[in-house]
Amino acid sequence: MADTLHPRNRHRGGLDFPLLVAALPALAAHVAKNEWGNETIDFADPAAVKLLNAALLKQYYGVANWSLPDGALCPSVPGRADLIHCAADLLAASNGGAVPRGPHVRILDIGVGANAVYPLIGRAEYGWRFLGTDIDPAALACAKRIIDSNPALRGSIELRLQPAPANVLAGVFRTGELFDLTLCNPPFHASAEEAEEGARRKWQKLGKAGPAQARPKLNFGGLGHELWYPGGELAFVRTLVAESAPLAARCLWFTSLVSKSKNLAAIHAAVRQAGAVATQTIEMKQGQKTSRLVAWSFLAAPQHASWRAARWVAAI
Repeated sequence: MADTLHPRNRHRGGLDFPLLVAALPALAAHVAKNEWGNETIDFADPAAVKLLNAALLKQYYGVANWSLPDGALCPSVPGRADLIHCAADLLAASNGGAVPRGPHVRILDIGVGANAVYPLIGRAEYGWRFLGTDIDPAALACAKRIIDSNPALRGSIELRLQPAPANVLAGVFRTGELFDLTLCNPPFHASAEEAEEGARRKWQKLGKAGPAQARPKLNFGGLGHELWYPGGELAFVRTLVAESAPLAARCLWFTSLVSKSKNLAAIHAAVRQAGAVATQTIEMKQGQKTSRLVAWSFLAAPQHASWRAARWVAAI
């Protein structure tokens, strides 16, 4: 897995379990050697996965206090870091090849969740400021506890409730508000039943699910709105694209993670129909898993140059 990660990804060299246990001793109880004699954890154990994430965030990103309620989405930190670095490359392409850094770069994380992982990594790596939105007040309350319990994060991550659950972007932007880039990890499934079936298949591959397990748990967790959306990933991203068009001049790059390659053609068609003048699809690999960062902009090259001059160069 490590060799397929982004060149700037801190986890490219693999997981250093002695270092992670030193950072978070509670992880030690879940570390064991596999059949090849390498230290690892049971990735089918949600408690072990949660502690691994907490250790990674503490050791590499300076987040001393990170915790989640049971059942909340607990994403893979190395995978999320890859997306942050790919997003940085996208901004760099609009900045003469250099990644714009510092708090004058403002990122919108759509569906920040209880974990707030994208803002935590993006702030640590590039010093960016974030607005995280979510439809779930409980998720925002948990994210706020993480931020409040880590003094260095205060002032760099703002949280905002999306008041209309059917909307993605609409209703989030305030008057005159600008963002350099949006991030989104959309729900992959079209229904609760589809999400459960996906979890069951995953557990069967791990040899963990028996016939008595009627409602399998995901080792990376996930609440209803985090896992499924009517129409699935494609419908969600189409909504995101449609709602981005009225905000064309207020964000340089809109992006979304896309997990299913079969959805790409329809998403690119939606982007063209919305009037975007630039699109990119960046592939990301984590082990055997491939996902994509799809990006679109309504601003032409001269407008990118003006954006850079006004927001990144002038702010230095």
